[in-house]
Amino acid sequence: MTEKMHVYQAIARAVSDHGVDTMFGLMGDANLFMVDSFVRDCGGRFVPAAHEGSSVLMALAYAHVAGKVGVASVTHGPALTNCMTALTEGARGHIPMVLLAGDTPVENPRHLQGIDQREVVKATGAGFKQLRTPATVAMDVARAFYRAQVERRPIVLNMPADFMWQDTSHSKHVLDVFTAPGGVAQGDILDEAIGMIASARRPMILAGGGAVAAREQLIKLADRLEAPLATTLKAKGLFNDHPYNIDIFGTLSTPAAYDLIAQSDCIVCFGTGLHDFTTDRGKLMKDKRIIQVDIEPTAIGGGLHPDAALVADSGLTAETIVYWLDEAEIPPSGFTRELDIEALTAHPTGSAKTAEGCVNYVQALERFEQALPENRVLITDGGRFMTEVWCRISVPDPQSFVVTANFGSIGLGLQEAIGAGLAAPDRPVVVFSGDGGFMMGGINEFNTAVRLGLDLIVIVANDSAYGAEHIQFIDRQMDPSLTEFHWPSFADIATALGGQGIEVNSNDSLEAALDALKTRKGPVLIELRLDPHDVPRMRI
Repeated sequence: MTEKMHVYQAIARAVSDHGVDTMFGLMGDANLFMVDSFVRDCGGRFVPAAHEGSSVLMALAYAHVAGKVGVASVTHGPALTNCMTALTEGARGHIPMVLLAGDTPVENPRHLQGIDQREVVKATGAGFKQLRTPATVAMDVARAFYRAQVERRPIVLNMPADFMWQDTSHSKHVLDVFTAPGGVAQGDILDEAIGMIASARRPMILAGGGAVAAREQLIKLADRLEAPLATTLKAKGLFNDHPYNIDIFGTLSTPAAYDLIAQSDCIVCFGTGLHDFTTDRGKLMKDKRIIQVDIEPTAIGGGLHPDAALVADSGLTAETIVYWLDEAEIPPSGFTRELDIEALTAHPTGSAKTAEGCVNYVQALERFEQALPENRVLITDGGRFMTEVWCRISVPDPQSFVVTANFGSIGLGLQEAIGAGLAAPDRPVVVFSGDGGFMMGGINEFNTAVRLGLDLIVIVANDSAYGAEHIQFIDRQMDPSLTEFHWPSFADIATALGGQGIEVNSNDSLEAALDALKTRKGPVLIELRLDPHDVPRMRI
């Protein structure tokens, strides 16, 4: 059915036609009427952020946790430039979202906030889609949503402000997204790969973020081979409870697991680009056969060149390999029979010493692992503290784990925690941040979490320094004072912003904070006072 309406109404309707019920953003001249129509005419929910980049980050985490296309909206010029880091984070993380970005009026090229928005977006790695005319609104919106899903990255739909009050005819347009499993591996390369696997005596199965939907097939292959299972960071939690799961593969492995990987003679990799942290800059892949399986051709050969590469669906390929192993009556390797998984997954306890008025970080993480709600969604900011969180704090599954380090930035964690909280409203969200990251981005949006009434537990690792830089000065026997800061009390800030703030500076106060979590109402911030000299090094 075709309806007459203004362009701003047609945009809102077209977004709603795609099943969108939640939009993050910050209103301005070019998008305020569209946002209003989305809420009042379409029954949608608008979540206002304090900063434009935050709205994109919220939408990214919402997309990851909910398994939907995230949607955000900002106005033009500086509003869009404020989103550049967030858009880059989404593009590097291959997260599907649509950003409805206003643009200055076409008829006013000298507008104060005018900028070449296409070039801004291109620099981030996100996609750009122009709203062409008032008559093409529904199709342009549909193309943006289609591209976000197929290209697996943010798509910015550019909306000129002078279109908004023009008349148009609206009819529903939603494009089919072809989500059937990708190709099945076949041919000589498949034969070569199966030959390498069949002859392996110490094979391993490695799963990345691109293989999380293939959990059962990969477990079946591992069991058939009697091979241990491991994941990249992005797939953390995928093989929970499997008896031969050695957890994260690479620089985040335990020392025993790292040694085991080094002893392996064949690694079958599914849905991972094999970047430097996974392979320890190639060290872990030396003197062994590497088979890489990915539906995306561009993911293969980027980190290192495998011995066999299969551009194919992970699950179907695992099933195919099992079939031919059975047909050829290849015996299992027996590799898992010699493994002590408890020893392989035990991380070092580290030193228990710490300065007066501080807590030991590793010991605190071990207590958080025991005391935090088991059904949590875990979000981590970037920085020196996060690698220990990745290693020591478990997650129910990969969809419940949001890493904000795709671009190596700090200051993105709390904003993404808000998006995750709205995607999983019945579950507690736990976010770990450093002090610098919280001051950069978290402090802007903590009150947003309060206003939304989210069940959010924020843990700020506060060593009063930029820790990654602090340790570099220490290593070179230089004065680290330029990296040190006398921040205000984060616990007091949290309370002033409407939440509950708790400072932890001893083991007793840590236990009191954990007890307080049992009766929490709304966002809680736990400030861990740490000695920068005692914080473990980043595992990179």
